[in-house]
Formats: sequence, C-alpha cells, structure tokens
Amino acid sequence: MGLFSFIKDAGAKLFGVGKTSEEEAKELAEKKAEKLRNAIEAMGFKVTDLDIEVDGDTVTIYGEAENQETKEKVVLLVGNTEGVANVDDKMDTAIEEAIAQFYTVVKGDTLGKIAKEFYGDAMKYPVIFEANKPMLKSPDLIYPGQVLRIPALEK
Repeated sequence: MGLFSFIKDAGAKLFGVGKTSEEEAKELAEKKAEKLRNAIEAMGFKVTDLDIEVDGDTVTIYGEAENQETKEKVVLLVGNTEGVANVDDKMDTAIEEAIAQFYTVVKGDTLGKIAKEFYGDAMKYPVIFEANKPMLKSPDLIYPGQVLRIPALEK
C-alpha cells in the first residue's frame, strides 16, 4: 500500500488536536463549571435553576437560593476554590434576610481570635464555625486566604 499524506489540521477532532484556543478555553470553562455545580450539590445547598459560568478566574453564579445563608455559603464554596479569583453573585433568595460579613483569614488567625474581633468574645467562635459548615470540618482547620462568613449575632 504505502504512505498516504493528509492535511494535518483537517478532519475529525478525535484527539482534541486542531481546536482553537478559544474552543479549548470554552471546554475547560464548562468542565470547571460542572465541577463547581457538583461541589455545590454535594454540600446539599439548595439552589433552584443553578447555572454557573466560568470566564478565566471569574465565576458567575445564577439561580435562586433557599435563603441568604445558602447564597453566601455557595459564594464562599466557589470563591474558596483554587483558580477562582472573583465570584459574581447573580443569585436571588427565596427569603430576604440580613447579609453576613465576610472575613479573609490571615496568618495567625483562629476562630476564637476572629470571634473576639467581631463579637467581642472569643468563646463565640462556634457561631462562626457553624456559619461555615459544611465547608469547615473542624474549628482548627482554617488557612490564610480563606474567606469566612461572619453572621450577625442573634439577639
């Protein structure tokens, strides 16, 4: 038979070869969005009509969260993901509630130290821990750069 020559950049894209960088970026963005959707669902967060768009290091989230706490936790889950620098929150909530503050952990922080700063009482650290579950597994496992929800104390 012999050697046959073909045009290298024509034909079926079985190997992903020949895709433009724009096509590759779009596929990667879709994969990232799917992984983020899966993580949100795995945490048990209820968001109706959840839609996620990834554009570089910015993630836009659409949908209706069951409440403000869920909305904030979804934003934190997505934002505390490696490779995400910005979260554009376009979600609505079914119930209007007070908005929590966000705090970025710095080296040397503990939940007790953060509670002392926000509530005036280090022993209120369980409020912050509970407000960040299930993303936090232990009050001792926080890291610099992580963003936490700091809800207002109930009166």
